[in-house]
Amino acid sequence: MRVAVIFGIAIATIVGLEGYTSKSSSAIQLQDGTVYFASPPRLLGASTTFNEVYVWGATYYFTLSLPENAGEPLQKITINQREGVDYIRFNLKKSFAFEGTSSREGQKLGLKEANSDRKTQTVTLTFDPPVAPGKTITIALQPQQNPSVSGVYLFGVTAFPAGEKSHGQFLGFGRLHFYNHGRTIFSPFGW
Repeated sequence: MRVAVIFGIAIATIVGLEGYTSKSSSAIQLQDGTVYFASPPRLLGASTTFNEVYVWGATYYFTLSLPENAGEPLQKITINQREGVDYIRFNLKKSFAFEGTSSREGQKLGLKEANSDRKTQTVTLTFDPPVAPGKTITIALQPQQNPSVSGVYLFGVTAFPAGEKSHGQFLGFGRLHFYNHGRTIFSPFGW
């Protein structure tokens, strides 16, 4: 509890809000109702099943770990394309989330919503029920097609705790690199 109180004071000072309350032994809630993770999730990595340009049928995996002492369950994830020549559109009906990693897929997680905002290039996934602390989870996004331009594509990942007014914690960038293995703009099949 002492750590949560100290962390809560630090957050309140950083945010510029004076009051806070401790919602549970390790969760943090400011007086205005904003909920924070006591210990935020960590982005463990990002990968893709196919890293060639133009390819159909790829899956992009974003794996994160929600620590035991998070204080709150994970309610929502946003994944925002921050860098890359092509805008990658996702088939959200085929996208899903599960416990575990891309190489050790576990139980599927329920998704209440999956939305995409083309203007901000952001995908938002809301879990139902929220993911309990102490789990490693993976979000599997299926693009309509890999980009047509090779290079590095960066995706900013932000996690939100459960609560009506939750503060998103930026976890870092998932980095995917797409290659043009001898293909040209005139021949996507390399002929």
